[in-house]
Amino acid sequence: MSRQQGSGGKGKSSGRSFKDNKDNAASRSSSKPKSKSFARGNAPVKKKVQPQTPSNPNEIRLNKYISNSGICSRRDADMHISIGSVTVNGKVITEMGYKVKLEDEVRFDGSRVNPEKKAYVLLNKPKGFATTSSEGKGRTVMDLVANATSSRINPIGRLGRNSTGLLLFTNDENIHAKFTSSKNGVARLFQVELDKNLKYEDLKQIKEGFKIDGKLIAVLDISYINGAPKNEIGLKIKNTGNSIIRTIFEHFKYDLIKVDCVMIAELTKKDIPRGHWKHLSELEVNNLKML
Repeated sequence: MSRQQGSGGKGKSSGRSFKDNKDNAASRSSSKPKSKSFARGNAPVKKKVQPQTPSNPNEIRLNKYISNSGICSRRDADMHISIGSVTVNGKVITEMGYKVKLEDEVRFDGSRVNPEKKAYVLLNKPKGFATTSSEGKGRTVMDLVANATSSRINPIGRLGRNSTGLLLFTNDENIHAKFTSSKNGVARLFQVELDKNLKYEDLKQIKEGFKIDGKLIAVLDISYINGAPKNEIGLKIKNTGNSIIRTIFEHFKYDLIKVDCVMIAELTKKDIPRGHWKHLSELEVNNLKML
């Protein structure tokens, strides 16, 4: 009896276990399939994201640099770069995507390339401003044209701090070269006031040319100004600086009281008050290029 109870109890216990297992299996088979396991070893490999090097705002692709200058399109610039027509700081560059800085010297077929828009600014300079782009010189002409353009312009030639009149600024290197050419140059007309009347014989000698320390000093023209005292003189020269004016008159024992540039080529001070500037018109720029 005890064995039957024991065997019956054992069998009963075994049946419950089988049913539970069966129910669990049925439950597992009827449930929705689980999502894919991402256990270690099965996890998808994540691609490493390479950090991007931030672009340098002071650098520009060489083909864009050339294109900005107006020489040709970017596509054509790439072609010229590939055949070795472009140099950067004296070195031939054939690499596509090469980057340059604005201050680099880029040449295309030997000519200097400027990636900025060409600007031509004519200033009527007042007294008290130095003609320089260097810092630490006090008030300079660059302060007067600071808002004229975003292009990096520089003055052509010089006017003394106490001299007045027309001063041309540009980033066009061809115009710079035209003005500073030792053979050609561009005429500038000055009104000069001396400490005393200019003797006619001195005027005549200046007009004909003379030598200082064996060097010939020549001017384009010199004359008295109609209706003005004889100490007010009109002087036309091609030199880009006005130190030559002081040299001329000091040689003949005259002191300069006033030096005023009233004309550069055909450019005049009309409609430009002292201390103000204007952009040259397209016609005025073309006339300068034809000199």
